[in-house]
Amino acid sequence: MATSSLSEDLLNSYLGKTITDICPHGYTGADLNHCAHFVSHVMGLSVGSITCKGMGTSVNKDRMGACIRVHELFSNCPTVGDHDSATDAQKTAGFFIFVSAKNVVNLSTKTMTNVPKKHVGICFNGKVWHYSNTGDKVVTTTPANFKNHYSGQTNGLFFGSFAAAATPVRFGAER
Repeated sequence: MATSSLSEDLLNSYLGKTITDICPHGYTGADLNHCAHFVSHVMGLSVGSITCKGMGTSVNKDRMGACIRVHELFSNCPTVGDHDSATDAQKTAGFFIFVSAKNVVNLSTKTMTNVPKKHVGICFNGKVWHYSNTGDKVVTTTPANFKNHYSGQTNGLFFGSFAAAATPVRFGAER
C-alpha cells in the first residue's frame, strides 16, 4: 500500500500551516470548510465531483487538485466503519477519521449525507491531524476530543481506509 510513508514527522510538517500555505490553486476562502481539502492534499487524493483545482482562483495546471467535500471523500474510502471497530492493522497504517451526527452516516452503503456538521482528519498513532476552520490552521488532537467537535448533536466517530492511490506527501513537496 502506498501509505507506508505516512508518519508523525510527515503529518507534523503541516502543523500550524494555513490552507493558503497548502493549496497551490488559491481555493483558500476563510469562510469555507477546508478539512477534506487539507487531508486530500496530504494524501494526494483527487476524488469526488469537484476539486480545489476546479474551484481555485490561481490554478496551477501542473499540480493535482484535491477533494474538497467530506461526504465524497467518505464514499471513496475502500472500507468504512465505526471508529472503535478499526483493526490494529488499520490503526498502524492510519486512516481518515470522520465525525458527524450518527444518523447521517450509512456504513453499509458508504454514504454520508451532505450536512454542514461533518469533519474529517487523519488518525495515526492515536492522534488526529485536522484543519481547524475556526483557527484557520492545521492542529492535532485526540480521537476523544475530535468526537466532541460538534455540540448539540449525537456525534458518531467513523474511520475510512485510504484508497490504494493515496500517497502521503510532506508539506512543501510538490505533487
